[in-house]
Amino acid sequence: METHTAPAPQNPTTTSTAGDASAAQQRENTARLIVQGVDRPGLVAAITSTLAEVGANIASLDQYTSDPEGGRFFQRTVFTLPQLSAVLPQLEARLHEVLGEFDLSWNLVEAKKRKRVAVFASKSDHCLLDLLWRQRRGELPINISMVISNHPDLSDDVRAFGIPYFYVPVEKGKREEAEARHLELLEGNVDLVVLARYMQILTEGFIDNVGVPIINIHHSFLPAFIGAAPYRKAKERGVKLIGATAHYVTKDLDEGPIIAQDVISVTHKETASDLQRRGADVERRVLSSAVEAHCEDRVLRDGNATIVF
Repeated sequence: METHTAPAPQNPTTTSTAGDASAAQQRENTARLIVQGVDRPGLVAAITSTLAEVGANIASLDQYTSDPEGGRFFQRTVFTLPQLSAVLPQLEARLHEVLGEFDLSWNLVEAKKRKRVAVFASKSDHCLLDLLWRQRRGELPINISMVISNHPDLSDDVRAFGIPYFYVPVEKGKREEAEARHLELLEGNVDLVVLARYMQILTEGFIDNVGVPIINIHHSFLPAFIGAAPYRKAKERGVKLIGATAHYVTKDLDEGPIIAQDVISVTHKETASDLQRRGADVERRVLSSAVEAHCEDRVLRDGNATIVF
């Protein structure tokens, strides 16, 4: 049976300082322009000139080309523009005209609009709670809309953050029924799904129909130590490094484009429990890094690879 834990009341908002107000105003007028396509001369000039036409001030610009001779071009530009919301339709029309001539795909995002995130979890709490804490502390530019789990164990922990918790069991032979409920909860409510040690394999049907990117955290440099008890297997192999990989989910299990990875050194002295504890630290760090990069529009996909600015 599915249960839903109602959110606890939020704490009162503290009074903003003058500095906070200034920063908020800057965010209000900040946008990100993400562009990619076939590289050719004049792209950067065309983009920056178009922004200058409407009075935009470029705060940062990152670009990459896979090959100057007909390779793939990627660019992320952050800019400020007074009265951004009012000028946005004019800017979008101009970008459509200019970038269309170069056959570039592009996306214009207002920085003030945080991405809505749904987190899937099972019984392990370290990645889930880390994301919740980082959101509360303002370290991640996200709004966690809901937590969905196939176990009820973490409901009290999540409720303390004032976030809805949906317990949707995944019974043997009824996976599609559970995923239909997942899709019902997600539809129109989220921009990203994060699997925070969610111990279920998503079906191709779910991936096809969810309509938003999915990020997963894996406990090693893929594809090592797949399956149950990975840290025991790592101990038995006498590994000297353990790590974690955050990647986009595709129909090919654990083969999606990689966003972030990290490792730490270990020795023969550490037990399997030690490895698991230290591995959890790496998993938290890598997952939060990947979520942050995605939600700041710093990850551009290039086939099965990524460009991360």
